[in-house]
Amino acid sequence: MSGVINRFIENAGWPRIIIGLFLLFLFAAAPFVGVRVDTSISDTLVRVGMNGILVLAMVPMVQSGCGLNFGLPLGIIAGLLGATASIQFKATGMGGFIFAVSAAVPIAVILGFAYAQILNRVKGEEMMVATYVGFSSVALMCMAWLLLPFDSAVMIWGYGGSGLRTTISTEGFWKHVLSDFLSVQHGFFYFPTGMFLFFALMILLVWAFFRTKTGTAIIAVGSNPEFARASGINVDRMRAISVVLSTVLGAIGIIVYEQSFGFIQLYMGPLYMAFPAVAAILLGGASVNKASMVNVVVGTFLFQGILTMTPSVINGLLKSDMSEVVRIVVSNGMILYALTRKTRVKR
Repeated sequence: MSGVINRFIENAGWPRIIIGLFLLFLFAAAPFVGVRVDTSISDTLVRVGMNGILVLAMVPMVQSGCGLNFGLPLGIIAGLLGATASIQFKATGMGGFIFAVSAAVPIAVILGFAYAQILNRVKGEEMMVATYVGFSSVALMCMAWLLLPFDSAVMIWGYGGSGLRTTISTEGFWKHVLSDFLSVQHGFFYFPTGMFLFFALMILLVWAFFRTKTGTAIIAVGSNPEFARASGINVDRMRAISVVLSTVLGAIGIIVYEQSFGFIQLYMGPLYMAFPAVAAILLGGASVNKASMVNVVVGTFLFQGILTMTPSVINGLLKSDMSEVVRIVVSNGMILYALTRKTRVKR
């Protein structure tokens, strides 16, 4: 029995065990401070479904040795363009969601290819350069959102007649189109079945991709680029494929996020969205050069669970509204912890 426990501790790692136990403690303490457990679990599950694909977008670049995708805002911008195009053409329901994804993916491929060319020229400094790529692309789009020829009344500024609003509602278009599909509602408990099915499908597709010849070549490049090159693998091409795939997943992920959240956030909205995704996958047990589907699921649940539960429990304990302050402290604290942690990943 002790051998099984020791193996579990070795595989899971003390940091994740401690964070998991702390999350369980928060759920256990919730009823004693006036916080409903069923509502808290529902909120956590919704946030996991909303953010899961954005965390999954980290995997391809990590596996190829390009490091953590701090340039995720580039993929998010592609998703925002697809989402706004969908509303511009008044696409609604599941068709509207599919339209948004279909419009976003080609844009993400183009942006991802350009992004890959930059990263292939700065090997060894990918994460630093990716951060600036993400920031600069968001700044550039702040101008583009004012100049793009959208004319939908629900998106443009009312007083000027041009330029997109900072926040655009998806109400009446494709709000909750995934979340409410086969959803379960029992009292205060809500489970967004469709969103989790879509998340599971994306995980399955990425998992299957890394079992193909190309996926195996990407893993080989990430593990040992010199050996991969000696084996006849085009290293730059494999890295480019991983960057494009990561950017496409980011575009799809933000559309899933928007249909659940109910709003499209433009301008500076995407600026810091890479950091929670990076922190989540690191908390799940990934490193800067190895990641798995388990890391994605575990990390997303731990990060979003702590982020959801801590403000609620502390507010109930202190009897004051400090939710936003606590959320910022906890979120940035976990990001700082995740980015400074060293993990040995087993294969």
